[in-house]
Amino acid sequence: MQQDTHSKVIGYLLWIFGFLGSHRFYYGRPVTGTIWFFTLGLFFIGWIIDLFLIPSMDREADLRFQSGSIDYNVAWILLTFLGVFGVHRMYQGKWISGIIYLCTGGLFFLGVLYDFWTLNDQISLRNAQQR
Repeated sequence: MQQDTHSKVIGYLLWIFGFLGSHRFYYGRPVTGTIWFFTLGLFFIGWIIDLFLIPSMDREADLRFQSGSIDYNVAWILLTFLGVFGVHRMYQGKWISGIIYLCTGGLFFLGVLYDFWTLNDQISLRNAQQR
């Protein structure tokens, strides 16, 4: 049975802002997410093409990452909207770093950027450890 770690609905919602790479970060593609961020979705052409690629990115993410008690969708929503407050880290049980983020604005935003690159792997590792 295939695990469903990521949501196509969240993927498409993030695609709306996808010219900034948010959907690519969500599906575990930080390098292309960064490229999309700096080139506005490869000058909007890559952004439009991604409208059709989201189902395959979703399948790949479901195969790549471990499901478990920590929900990827909740963590990504928390990171996207409350990342500088460290709420996504507290949700994962990382209370000390969450409090540090809270007091330092997401470790001066560099920690938030790091989490955009690594959040899927952080959650997958935590879920694997809990099994």
